[in-house]
Amino acid sequence: MNQPLRYIQIGTGGWGGYWCATVLPRLAEMGKAIPAAAVDINPDNLKRAQDCLKLPVAQCYTDPKRAFAENKADFAIVVVPPAHHESVVDMALEHNLHILCEKPIADSMDACCRVYRKVKAAGKRMAVTMSHRFDQDKQTLEREIKSGKHGRLNYVIGRNTWNCRKFGSWGNFRHKIPDTLLIEGTVHHFDILRALTGSNAKTVCAVTWNPPWGEFAGDSNGLVTIQMANGVKALYEGNKTSATQLNGWCKDYFRAECELATLELDNRCLRILSDLSGERVIIEKPLVNQPVWTNAWLAEMFCDWLRGERDQHPTHLDDNIQCAALLFAAVESAHCGRPVDVQEFLQSRLAS
Repeated sequence: MNQPLRYIQIGTGGWGGYWCATVLPRLAEMGKAIPAAAVDINPDNLKRAQDCLKLPVAQCYTDPKRAFAENKADFAIVVVPPAHHESVVDMALEHNLHILCEKPIADSMDACCRVYRKVKAAGKRMAVTMSHRFDQDKQTLEREIKSGKHGRLNYVIGRNTWNCRKFGSWGNFRHKIPDTLLIEGTVHHFDILRALTGSNAKTVCAVTWNPPWGEFAGDSNGLVTIQMANGVKALYEGNKTSATQLNGWCKDYFRAECELATLELDNRCLRILSDLSGERVIIEKPLVNQPVWTNAWLAEMFCDWLRGERDQHPTHLDDNIQCAALLFAAVESAHCGRPVDVQEFLQSRLAS
């Protein structure tokens, strides 16, 4: 039986605290991975690693360089703000570690491409925890589309609308940054659209704006059309200044128009609708079941990938660079006012 892998956890506050309390103890219980060290710039946050991961104080650091230098590990888990991802990846590669990183790869397309090139050159494995599409409801919809029971897929629509118009209602920093809807609000949804359509994006056209009642420095509303490489179309509606919240976090709206039926996911309920028999047929589809979803499932699959128990991780770096390309190509489209070829955009950035 394989020995458990060893990891260094970078970031134990905020979302990193969720990892410590929920995701990582399960890996130890399964015998898949155990902690070698934990890092957080705030020493108070390290108590979470001590309490949840049972790490002694000596293996908890405020300096990541010391943590990497003083502890032997197989991989690093990166749960810090995106602007710091690249520097942590650099340290992990310097110590010959694989990388499991929270989304996105980095905070700009150029930084994403630098990380991509460095990881590839080092011959290491990296996956990005795009957890949202690995939730139970989205997985049920994706599997239903790909079952073939409903014929060919025509197009997919995704919607995300919130009442976050007042400053601070979506976190202070999101009200201050440019392109806030696209940068902070769409990365998971673009990833889901890629999964539902079964394709990478060919072109994207984005129109974004901020209405007078939105207390944002950047654009908080947007309509995005995407043509996928396999010919399927996608439409995304994002609105952070709505008068009402139609679908909260993890209660998304997606509609797949198929040849033989309409599949509608709304607030974690999946309906299959068709009038082709001459009368309206509505089927409430139960959600699929398995032991865990989202981050816990992705972390388990990452360990299995490193241990040679699976051929690939579903959000490996080559997959996720496509998600980053779609996101930042949409930003480019919103700025230039015309469609952007996503693959040309990606290849030009990778080559620079």
